[in-house]
Amino acid sequence: MHRRFAEGCERRSRRPWGGQGGPGWTHGGRGRGGGLGRFLEHGDLRFVLLALIEEQPRHGYELIKELEERTGGAYRPSPGVVYPTLNLLEDEGFARPAAGDSPRKLYEITDEGRAALDAARGSVEAVFGRMAEAAARSNATAPRVGRAMANLGMALQQRLADPGLDAEALDRIVRVIDEAAAAVEKA
Repeated sequence: MHRRFAEGCERRSRRPWGGQGGPGWTHGGRGRGGGLGRFLEHGDLRFVLLALIEEQPRHGYELIKELEERTGGAYRPSPGVVYPTLNLLEDEGFARPAAGDSPRKLYEITDEGRAALDAARGSVEAVFGRMAEAAARSNATAPRVGRAMANLGMALQQRLADPGLDAEALDRIVRVIDEAAAAVEKA
């Protein structure tokens, strides 16, 4: 593996937000967080979750999936951040468990929560705007890059499955991949 590429992957896996970002930032192991900047400032997640609950009652997993979808997969808060934040919203009186037959705890917004959300509406809309921009960037590039990576994977799989593959041919394959990695870094 190309050394600088490997170091970059390791660096991104430790800090997927490219040195920015904050609590709750994860990328589901897909490495798509780098260069997207910071979605949430301190305290924003409370109001973003509250805005989503205002749209319709939701449970924690639905909130995580909704945020991931709204960012095109670029942002996915961890359950270790979402569930304590839901508990905080409940303690503050901004959200409460919704009545219903759901096996999961659905949350709905309270009148106090709606008033607090109205006061923070501008920053919430700004966060949703950043998420939409990230989704647009992600959706524009992901299919093309994914197709190219799939082509490479299939070519490698077919070539490596060839019983006639010798050490010299394997060295050429490795060299081509290393050269491609270097060319991508320069592109």
